[in-house]
Amino acid sequence: MARESFDKEIQFLRMLVLTSGAYNRQQYADRLGISIHTFDKTIKRLKEIVNAVHQQLPEEQSKEFAETIRYSYLESSDPMLLFLFRAKSLKETESQRFSLLLAAMHEKPLTAMELLDLCCGSMPAELSLPDEKTIRGDLKYLEQVGVIKKEPGTRPFRYRIYNDFVRELSYDELLDLYDFIDIMANTQVPSVQGYLLRDGLKKHIARGQADYNQIDPFLYKYHYYSRILDEAHLFTLLGAIRNRRSISFLYFSPKKETSYAAKNTNPLFERDTEGMQETTLPLKVVYDHQYGRWYLLGNHARHGIKKYRLEGITQISEEESVAEAFYEAKKTELEQRTAHSWLIDTGKPVTVRVRFFHPGHGIHNFVRERVLLQGQWGAIVEESDDSFVYEIEVNGTIEIKPWIRSFGSSCEVLAPMRLRQEMIAEWKEIKAYYESV
Repeated sequence: MARESFDKEIQFLRMLVLTSGAYNRQQYADRLGISIHTFDKTIKRLKEIVNAVHQQLPEEQSKEFAETIRYSYLESSDPMLLFLFRAKSLKETESQRFSLLLAAMHEKPLTAMELLDLCCGSMPAELSLPDEKTIRGDLKYLEQVGVIKKEPGTRPFRYRIYNDFVRELSYDELLDLYDFIDIMANTQVPSVQGYLLRDGLKKHIARGQADYNQIDPFLYKYHYYSRILDEAHLFTLLGAIRNRRSISFLYFSPKKETSYAAKNTNPLFERDTEGMQETTLPLKVVYDHQYGRWYLLGNHARHGIKKYRLEGITQISEEESVAEAFYEAKKTELEQRTAHSWLIDTGKPVTVRVRFFHPGHGIHNFVRERVLLQGQWGAIVEESDDSFVYEIEVNGTIEIKPWIRSFGSSCEVLAPMRLRQEMIAEWKEIKAYYESV
C-alpha cells in the first residue's frame, strides 16, 4: 500500500466529485480547512500525477485532469484512487532505485552487492547514492510484494524478476484472466488491489498487441466513488486489528463543515481545527453496500464501543498494542452488542413485522425472492396467496428503514407502531410533492 499519506488529496477528490465543480476556490479551501495557496498547489500536484500516469498512452487515450474526475454513468476507466496510490506509494529516490533494480534483474539474476554497484553507477547525480542496507531493504520489500524471487542456492543469494505466472499463460488465457480480475475488482470489496493487479496485467497484454481495444470488453456503473476512496485506510486498519494495536487519528464527523486539516508542524502558526483527536482500539471494519460507506467499530477507553465513518478519518497512526485477552474481551462485547444489528446499530432490540405483497398472478415473485435474499436472519412467519409477513429482531429501526422503504407500495409495516407512523408520515410528505400546483 501507499507509503505516504494522502488524506488531503482524497478529501479533495471526494469534494470535487460530490459537488461537480459547484464551489469556487475559496469555498473549496474553507471546506477542506486549507488556504487557497494550498488548494492551488494541490490542483497542480494532481494534474502532474495524472499527466505522469498517462504520459505513456497514445494521444487519443491521454487524459486531462477534468476527465479524470468527471462523472460518467457508465464508467470503466481507472478509478481516481489508483493514480494517488501510484504517486504516493514510492518516494522519488525509491522510484529511481526500483526502476534500476528491476531493469537489471530482468536481464539476469543478481546479488545484492551487484545491484548496489549498478545503482551507484546509474543513479542521477542530483539524488543521494544508496548503501547496502538500503538495497537489501528494497529487495526485501520487492520480495514481499511478489515482484522478485530469491533463487535457490547458497550465499550470496541472487534475485530475479518473478513473472513466471504470466509467461506460462497463452494470450487467450491472459485475456480470460484479465476479464476475471476486471469483473471481481469492479464488483467486490476491497477492490484497489484488484485494480492494481488488473492494471499490471493490462500493460503486459498490451505490449506488442495490435488489437488493444479487445482488452476492455465490459462497462460498469459506479454508484459510489467513496467505496474506492475510503479504501486508503482499510489495510492500515486491518493491520492494526491483526496486530492488536490501538490507533490515533483526527476525526471529522460528516456533520462538520470541514473535512480536513493540515498537520501542524510549526507551533507559531498552530491553529484550532474542527476535527476530534481520537484514540481507539479497532475491532471491526464494516462496509455498507447500500450507501457505499465504510465504518470502523472500535473500543474507546472512556466511551466504550464507538463507530466512525472512514471518510472522516485522517492522520492515522498506530499506537501501543494491547493484551490478547483484553482484545478478545472487547471483541466479544462488540459481537454481543451488534448481534441483532442490521448493520452496526447498538440500540435496544425491537421486533419488526412487515407485510409484503406478491406482485400478482403469473408474475415472477421477485418480492419474496428479494426478501429471502436480503432479509438476513429474519423469517417469513405467515403467508397467503396475496401476501406474506416477514419478522425480524433488530437493534433499532434506523438502519432497516431504507431497506423497507425501497419496496415502495409492495410492503406495509405492521409493527412497531412508531415505525409504522414514521413510514406513513414519510409517504404523506412524498405524496405532497406530487400534488397538482
